[in-house]
Amino acid sequence: MRTFSASDELRAAVAQARRQSLSVGFVPTMGALHAGHVSLVRRAREECGLVVVSIFVNPMQFAPGEDLARYPRKPEADAEVLASAGADVLYSPDAVRFYPAAFSTSVDVAVVSEGGEGAVRPGHFRGVATVLTKLFLQVAPDAAYFGRKDLQQVAVVRRLIEDLDFPIRLVVGDTVREPDGLALSSRNAFLPADARPRAAALSRALFAARDRARRGESDARALETDTRLALEAAGLGVDYVEAVDPATMERVDAARPGIALAAAVRIAGTRLIDNVVFDSERSRP
Repeated sequence: MRTFSASDELRAAVAQARRQSLSVGFVPTMGALHAGHVSLVRRAREECGLVVVSIFVNPMQFAPGEDLARYPRKPEADAEVLASAGADVLYSPDAVRFYPAAFSTSVDVAVVSEGGEGAVRPGHFRGVATVLTKLFLQVAPDAAYFGRKDLQQVAVVRRLIEDLDFPIRLVVGDTVREPDGLALSSRNAFLPADARPRAAALSRALFAARDRARRGESDARALETDTRLALEAAGLGVDYVEAVDPATMERVDAARPGIALAAAVRIAGTRLIDNVVFDSERSRP
């Protein structure tokens, strides 16, 4: 696996792959890699001739007072994980070079970015859209791989790709979970041992809502309310619980197949997000 920190080195590697008629798959990450990231890298390996993974803790998507400084960074371990998973290129740009002093451009994706995470973390998706625009231009991938856990981010990326005519296929991988249901996240490392069991209440409450929808509950507001009450009863601080159309992130009244229930909670100083997509009893695995 080759490692680059400069965009011109990255572009040269991609250009060489193009000359060999290789397709390019891209997995953007902020590092502290876990099995969810690995599943995306492996899928890209199966589908593409050149697999590029970026590790960049993007300062633009963190508001003042958020966890930018303490966000987990494990460069050596991450490099080993990526080599084992089959990545060809690791791109780790330097923040000062990526965002030079005169940098003054940002990218806003309206509507899909305004509720949920966008309401709780103003400016977050501006940072996401800006960094991805730069990375897409630098990597020029044929396919980009994201996890379904970040439901609203996926909606933002889809809109960004469509609106700016990026010739990129968006591939969304399923959420990878711990045995107790907790969605894998780099921020799980922040959970103290005594809080870790309670964190699984987030997925349990969402699964319970999905099961109710499978049994015929169609009132999305009732599912939102009861999920919030279950989370609060478990001692979690709730930022939001919203039933939304995953494509538009607009809240909906009816819990029909294809609608998602998304939630964000805080526990022991750590913020976690998760979601489930309602399906029908007949499609239940």
